[in-house]
Amino acid sequence: MSEDRARFGTCSPGLVVVLNSDDGEHNSSKSRLVSYCDDMASQPVERALEYFFGLPNKVLGPLNASVSSNIVRSIIKDEFLKFHLNFCTSVGNGDGIRIVDHGCGQNMVGLDELSICGDIKIIKPPLLVESLAVFSSSRANAYVWKGKWMYEVILETSGVQQLGWATLSCPFTDHKGVGDADDSYAFDGKRVSKWNKEAEKYGQSWVVGDVIGCCIDLDCDEILFYRNGVSLGVAFQGVRKMGPGFGYYPAISLSQGERCELNFGARPFRYPIQDFLPFQSAPSVCPFATKLLQCLLRLLDMHSAERAENLVGKLRRLKRLVSIEQLFYPVCHGICEEFFSLLEADAACAEYLAWGPLLSFMMEVFRISAPHDYSSLDRFIDVFLQFQESHQMFEHIIRALSCCCKTASVVLAECPYSGSYPYLALACHLLRREELMVLWWKLSDFEFLFEGFLSQRSPNKQDLQCMMPSVWWPGSCEDISYEDSMMLTTTALSETVSKIEKKHRDLCLLVIEFVPPIMPPQLPGSVFRRFLQNLLLKNRGADRNMPPPGMSRNSVLVSLYAVILHFLSEGFSMKEICGWLTNHATSDPDVGFLHRGGEQSFPVDLFLKNDPHKTDLSRLGGSFTHLSKCNPVFSQETGIMRWEEGSMDDGETRVTHRTTQKPCCCSSYDFELSKMSKLPIKYTAKGPRVHCSSIPDRSAHVAAECSAGNLNDEIVDKPSTSDQSVPDLGYCPLLDRRIMTTEVNVCSATLREEELLDTLLLLYHIGVSPNFKQASYYMSHQSQSMSLLEETEKQIREQPFSEQLKHLKEARNEYREEVMDCVRHCAWY
Repeated sequence: MSEDRARFGTCSPGLVVVLNSDDGEHNSSKSRLVSYCDDMASQPVERALEYFFGLPNKVLGPLNASVSSNIVRSIIKDEFLKFHLNFCTSVGNGDGIRIVDHGCGQNMVGLDELSICGDIKIIKPPLLVESLAVFSSSRANAYVWKGKWMYEVILETSGVQQLGWATLSCPFTDHKGVGDADDSYAFDGKRVSKWNKEAEKYGQSWVVGDVIGCCIDLDCDEILFYRNGVSLGVAFQGVRKMGPGFGYYPAISLSQGERCELNFGARPFRYPIQDFLPFQSAPSVCPFATKLLQCLLRLLDMHSAERAENLVGKLRRLKRLVSIEQLFYPVCHGICEEFFSLLEADAACAEYLAWGPLLSFMMEVFRISAPHDYSSLDRFIDVFLQFQESHQMFEHIIRALSCCCKTASVVLAECPYSGSYPYLALACHLLRREELMVLWWKLSDFEFLFEGFLSQRSPNKQDLQCMMPSVWWPGSCEDISYEDSMMLTTTALSETVSKIEKKHRDLCLLVIEFVPPIMPPQLPGSVFRRFLQNLLLKNRGADRNMPPPGMSRNSVLVSLYAVILHFLSEGFSMKEICGWLTNHATSDPDVGFLHRGGEQSFPVDLFLKNDPHKTDLSRLGGSFTHLSKCNPVFSQETGIMRWEEGSMDDGETRVTHRTTQKPCCCSSYDFELSKMSKLPIKYTAKGPRVHCSSIPDRSAHVAAECSAGNLNDEIVDKPSTSDQSVPDLGYCPLLDRRIMTTEVNVCSATLREEELLDTLLLLYHIGVSPNFKQASYYMSHQSQSMSLLEETEKQIREQPFSEQLKHLKEARNEYREEVMDCVRHCAWY
């Protein structure tokens, strides 16, 4: 597709865009014109069609009628295929492979159920698998004996997994799997080792969201592994050759609770490796579909202002002009008709075409970085949705975008539009259409996909080295330029995280606004509320030493925490949402829940519910069951607690990240409560103070403001950015506190801000708190390594000719690497 874009500068005569002076952007339908001349020696419309379809000049004769979708399809069948036949022919995988049908379907590659040892369950088709036994192993139903082959594995968890290759002679037991026998080879990124009977150090540590490419080169007798498209080097050499009837099977071994998704070629590879073939061939219609979408891309490109400027004035001499709008619909509709006719011929290819050519086309039209081309994409979608088959394609597109969010890497050179941002931006734009939002909501894996959109892949040591090439810390001997370089780097990364979090909020707002088309009628927020409830139920037991299987990714919990915290702190910025979300009709919708003053209330029953996702959590005094026995709850205590909020920041005194005075997460100064309170009451209660670092998934603009501060700055141990900078305050004064037995006049299915606050605190406990502990570890380790580094450098200076000088220098380099690694992790957190 990129090669085709490179040819856009050389257009056929007669294909021109005329800009209407400086007003072109505001009057596109009148300013972009294609010439149509009476002179038979020059046929601009025909030349335009030749350009769209990549045909040689003057191949098309004069058209006897206006352009229609039937004429367009005729051109595709008669002329387009003739000149692009070589490009539209798919090449099969050839010999060297055999697929054994064990119930997966003809020519479909999957796991051989007869080979499973332990308990491997497919938790989501086609091949998202999880081990329910202590140790489970399985082979695919296909093997190879010559050539170059590969398959991909997306890591849903990052524990002990052995991924690789095995023959039929390799036994699978409760303790032995892939890599534990002759002719069996595996890579384990948890233990950073390769396995062939014995373990050896190899590769890099892997993280959740990594895409592991497992490659076997039977021409050179080698096995290689890739992590997110980057080679980890040759793992094994001298692999024994096999013949027809015997060969190497893709094989996996998983510890209990480990999950991964296998791709043998049913979908396009995330990181295809040159010269290595998938086990499952791409659909034969894929090249033709790709060419059709390239034609459509040329058509849409005609609407861009940049292309218009390059073609200004080429047809000023022509007698008549026809608006390009007259060509767009019939050409686009004709191409779409031909595209969907391919699906009629081979319905099984829909998923591959959606995940591959169609998604690439939409991303290129939309543009990865801002400003996005919403107009061109909408023009295409308007036509595409006219076909009933488009719903199936958009189902696959939504799934593909969710998967891309889980595996996307942050690349410094692409900041701030890196990581999951482009996929989130496209998803948010698509889901603003009610038709597509309903389509997504009706999917059986709606909540799974929602979690995918909220996922972010965390970097490992090597990723951080690429993201932060220059490292500086106070007292380091690095060049002073490293400090400026690191500051610029962290600022760029912070801006990227900020844009991703903004899209998370946009997506959640779309779900909150959405009213499902069911009876009885639902209120806005019901879908989001159910999602939160199911998520918390799914993650009960997450705080155990050995969490149960099926937990959500930590990044999902942290992303949701950041979203809810922003909503409660800054408000929803949408009055129509606040109208039903808030229990107070007089509340200012622009003021967040955490900043409202005056009379406040809170439903006591939120803390007294025997919710399944809360019963496992330890509370002050014991579990919920124990507390309910020791302290029975009476009905009169389950009403509403009301009080007069004594600390209120109005529009003038309100503290936010946008004001000169910053909230507690960005400062460590003290406030006097008497200055904040509107009431003449002084309160001097002290709260606990702790030393901690910022969490990795907080708002990037906050991280940017904090980046200049020391990692040991004191901040309040408080799970919110409530814009209340009160480090010395344990809590605000409660005036006229009382419990009302009046029932809450809100539907039980309605999303309430009080519930969001309750969810926020729980997400902090199971999602954010572990990140604080991890950050604390790196800070402590950094301090220790810096002390050891300083002591080692001191010994080198004092003993320049010591026999131990060589060992001291080696130790210094090791300590220095540890400090740099800790600095990078602390900066990321």
